[in-house]
Amino acid sequence: MDEKIYKTLGSTGAANLAIGICLLVTGITSGILLIVNGARLLKSKKGILL
Repeated sequence: MDEKIYKTLGSTGAANLAIGICLLVTGITSGILLIVNGARLLKSKKGILL
């Protein structure tokens, strides 16, 4: 019985770790893309006459 609980907790921990790493990479990537696109918008703002 103890081995079954141990295996379940181990696989759950591994899955949570993998999901956490994927979310971290996705968050960093989207943050970088937002900063780059924001810089492009600020750069192109100089050429717009209102």
